Amino acid sequence: MSDQTEVTVDSEASSDTHAYARFTRRIQGVFIDAIIFMVILAAALMLAVSFASDHVARILGATVVVTWLFYEPLLVSLTGGTIGHYLCNTRVVDDRGGNVSFIKAFARMIIKSLLGWYSFLAMAMTSRHQAVHDLLTRSTVQMRDLTKAQPYHFRGRRDPLTPQGMPSPIRRVAVIAVYLVACFMMYSIVLATLALAGAPSRRCIDEMNCSAGEFAILIPWVIWGGIGIWAALWGWQGRLWGARV
Repeated sequence: MSDQTEVTVDSEASSDTHAYARFTRRIQGVFIDAIIFMVILAAALMLAVSFASDHVARILGATVVVTWLFYEPLLVSLTGGTIGHYLCNTRVVDDRGGNVSFIKAFARMIIKSLLGWYSFLAMAMTSRHQAVHDLLTRSTVQMRDLTKAQPYHFRGRRDPLTPQGMPSPIRRVAVIAVYLVACFMMYSIVLATLALAGAPSRRCIDEMNCSAGEFAILIPWVIWGGIGIWAALWGWQGRLWGARV
């Protein structure tokens, strides 16, 4: 069976018959990859402690960083997916067909890391169930082998989601992503400013013995999350500057 799996959909508005992975299936793959990385990180820490050498610790630290940077891009560009993708029977497909390039795979990883779970909000709004990092790199996540997939693992293409006069989904998602990144940068600046001012204290960081005021530092994080949801909703409705009707 070819890698380009297909499934019949009910929509008469589209001839697209690919099987797009559901959110739950994709998240399972993300968790598997996260566990793999945590095992690598734990192994590196144990080796660093065993050798008790700053030089070895730096080498191991650099190895962990390089692994994080290239694990997903290399596997996605060469095989169509990470270990998590493979175990969940999914693969990343370029809109032009086949695997995405290394540059696209690297860009997907960076965008997904910056936006976190917010990137997946777009899956509920896009016809091909694409996250923000899929849209911006012109790719989709599909079932690798349809014969091994259960019906609840995938969905067909939705009917067009762009009302007349509304900016294209790609433009709206791109604008939402810009707002989210800008909010994240402002949040980072706030945290850096608080750190320079001595908040939180070393006792709070090292021993998790924090005062009520230090726990209040979480408030900007909550605000950032709220702004993110607001940006996603308003952006999709075409009400944000840059993607207005």
